[in-house]
Amino acid sequence: MPHRARCFGETVLRVRVLPFVFTLLAWFAAPQAFALTPEQAGKIAAGESDERLAALNERLAAGDVTLVPLVQAILDDAVKTSGGKAYIVKDGKAIEAATGSAATLPADAEDVVNNNRMRRELESAIAVLKLISPDRAVRAKAIVELKDQVDEGKLGLIEKAEQAETDVQLKAALNLLRAAVLISSDDPAKRMTAAKALSGSSEPATRSLLLEKLNTETDAQVKAAIQASIDSVQGQLAWGEKLGVLFTGASLGSILLLVALGLAITYGLMGVINMAHGELMMIGAYATYVVQNLFRSYFPNAFDGYILVAIPASFLSAALVGAVLERSVIRWLYGRPLETLLATWGISLVLMQAVRTLFGAQNVGVENPSWMSGGVQVLPNLVLPFNRIAILAFAALVLIGMALLISRTRLGLFVRGVTQNRRMAACVGVDTARIDMMAFSLGAGIAGLAGCALSQVGNVGPDLGQGYIVDSFMVVVLGGVGQLAGTVYAALGLGILNKLLEGWAGAVLAKIMVLVFIVVFIQKRPQGLFAVKGRSAEA
Repeated sequence: MPHRARCFGETVLRVRVLPFVFTLLAWFAAPQAFALTPEQAGKIAAGESDERLAALNERLAAGDVTLVPLVQAILDDAVKTSGGKAYIVKDGKAIEAATGSAATLPADAEDVVNNNRMRRELESAIAVLKLISPDRAVRAKAIVELKDQVDEGKLGLIEKAEQAETDVQLKAALNLLRAAVLISSDDPAKRMTAAKALSGSSEPATRSLLLEKLNTETDAQVKAAIQASIDSVQGQLAWGEKLGVLFTGASLGSILLLVALGLAITYGLMGVINMAHGELMMIGAYATYVVQNLFRSYFPNAFDGYILVAIPASFLSAALVGAVLERSVIRWLYGRPLETLLATWGISLVLMQAVRTLFGAQNVGVENPSWMSGGVQVLPNLVLPFNRIAILAFAALVLIGMALLISRTRLGLFVRGVTQNRRMAACVGVDTARIDMMAFSLGAGIAGLAGCALSQVGNVGPDLGQGYIVDSFMVVVLGGVGQLAGTVYAALGLGILNKLLEGWAGAVLAKIMVLVFIVVFIQKRPQGLFAVKGRSAEA
């Protein structure tokens, strides 16, 4: 025991907490040092909910840190009561909850029954008691847990924790937590002080709390203070909301970019109006779904890596279908845009029905790998999801790869040569039919990659591509036919503009306004954002 006491003393000095924290630590080292009396422990464990809560809050208000083992045991359904006493039963052995000494469990001992209300209050009590933990991370987590479930009965321990806290950020958070309790006080002066203290918060929950209290406040001065605090909190939250809109717009823009990149080849470079482009995306998404199921069945321990296999699988499956379409249908329709539109529209219907036959008409779910779940909390009201961040990075990589392929490789040189002057390319020995197939397959494969990315942010179904085909055509036309840079600017611009307008006018009106903007823009500048430079021998 002396050695353990010395270790505990060194820990307390190292974290520089007040002596009352030592009481909690000492419970683990010396069970006989319990502050609870048998009567108090019995009242907390047995009786009506209101009586139990009154006894619990009485000990919390007194700052009794020795409640931890009893409250946790009640939550774990490890407490029995008999004759007004509470017993903690673990591994078939019983100890008295108040003294911690070994005891014989009475034959008539009954289980403690907790309703939902009691469980919430017990969990809240545990969180309050964690405020005095020597571990900063535990204290920080406890403050977050208490934001929506604290009441005035726990004020005593919160104030003690605030006095003991040495971390500046946590001390400020505890001050706001205390103010959130006092805003419901019966004393107008306390409510006034609390309202002023809450004006420094940047939490959405604080704004909701103040709005709720504003509607019920009867004192004019307190009401004015609450309104001033709401304005202050709203001003601090505004930045998070604006940045959230920009990130959501950039995320939508990255998806539009992935969708439009493939179309920039098949339509922008080859002049084929491919109405089946959305269905090629759908094929990539279903390829991701199939790979996911294969990993879940045969390689469950490597499930988090399935996306690394799904990416090439989605590209190859969509590219293969694209090659078949080009060789069987599209090759006969070059230079006839209306016929390609009708033919590919019919192909899209065939592909959707084929998917319905193979996988069913209902949407299927694609699960994110664990490393793509969750998000980064940048501000209290701004969380950047990992899957959206991954799609932004993925879109950038695909864009860079495509730009290098078109500008730095032999295939890219042939594609540019054939699209600029097919006859001259054929005269110098280029196999134009082969280049057409490879270019169309490349565009289809990139559509498959877009489907793989889309599967990480939503359900996969036969109609997946229908929601993006019109937007992808708008991106290509707005950016300038055949212009890769224009596609990038148009995709990101339309994504952000759409989200900004949604917040102002709603989703439907935002779509209409974006469409009207594009129509007017194309009327004024038919070549799009970036016009094709140079001369064409076929002009």
